[in-house]
Amino acid sequence: MLAAVLQAAGYKTGLYTSPHLKEFTERIRINGIEVSKEFVVDFVERIQPSIEKINPSFFEITVAMAFDYFAHQQVDVAVIEVGLGGRLDSTNVITPALSLITNISWDHMDFLGDTLEKIAFEKAGIIKPKVPVVISERQPEVAQVFINKAHEMSSSITFASDHYQVLAEAGGQYSIHHENKDYTLQVDLTGGYQTRNIAGVLACLDVLKKCGFTIDDKPIQQGLRNVMKTTGLRGRWQTIGHNPLMICDTGHNEGGIREIVRQIQATRYRKLHMVIGMVRDKDITKILGLLPTEATYYYCAATIPRAMPAEELKIKAERVGLKGNVYATVNEAMEAAKRNSREDDFIFIGGSTYVVAEVENL
Repeated sequence: MLAAVLQAAGYKTGLYTSPHLKEFTERIRINGIEVSKEFVVDFVERIQPSIEKINPSFFEITVAMAFDYFAHQQVDVAVIEVGLGGRLDSTNVITPALSLITNISWDHMDFLGDTLEKIAFEKAGIIKPKVPVVISERQPEVAQVFINKAHEMSSSITFASDHYQVLAEAGGQYSIHHENKDYTLQVDLTGGYQTRNIAGVLACLDVLKKCGFTIDDKPIQQGLRNVMKTTGLRGRWQTIGHNPLMICDTGHNEGGIREIVRQIQATRYRKLHMVIGMVRDKDITKILGLLPTEATYYYCAATIPRAMPAEELKIKAERVGLKGNVYATVNEAMEAAKRNSREDDFIFIGGSTYVVAEVENL
């Protein structure tokens, strides 16, 4: 969203995100255009001696590639999505104009810690000396972690939810309340969780204006109306079929799944079908316990080493009362769900970014 608005405001905007869904080049874009495969090949060949010398991870090489590309192309501004955590993440070598931390949920606990406070501490590692930070949602259990870190760094801190109240309405419209002012924004990203993200984005834009960026109302409206078109973002509560309604979402941690379940409950349908796959290196017990028991499940595994075998997923799911069958691939599971559905049914596809990545018509 930030990249779309900055681009609409006339800035040459770099965008680094991870993971990709279909093509590696999705991770690195300038004004929405993916990095060329030629540049990727050239960069890897160029730094081969360094790769052999220091043996960096795949992610470290990718971050270096993005930064090299943005420098090469002389972008005006770059929006850099942190990979895992923050404090020790490869992206954290930069000194940004602004840091943004979204809401905290249980994720990557083997790396980040087994409490929300520990996870927040790792996320707070991106707060830099005298660089303003925006926290999208004030969560009582972790707010003090961010306040302490910002104070330690002499950084101004803004909790977006203190200043912006955002409500989702029908048709991608969001009503905004900010300092006794009410207005609406049209955003092409749907899903209840976007209300928090939009609050964070609007608070960030306020801070960026104070930092010297020229961003008026028109590019904000234009950028938010065209996020998917501008940046190529996919898989966020994305409708991929009608009659029956088919929606996919990449949400995969506890917070993301809670929001997905809320969205499902807010959707009208006769019968619910859930095409689900997950990764094996996370404790999924809590997540499975959140899923609707009345649905029919279609268990599958993405074709990656991290994927949990569909049979194993089914066994774990049955322990919390979920019923369904196993399918060899994501698309076979989707086809089975379609065969078993009527026009007024709802098919959801998700559980993992990697599952959504294998949806053929995305």
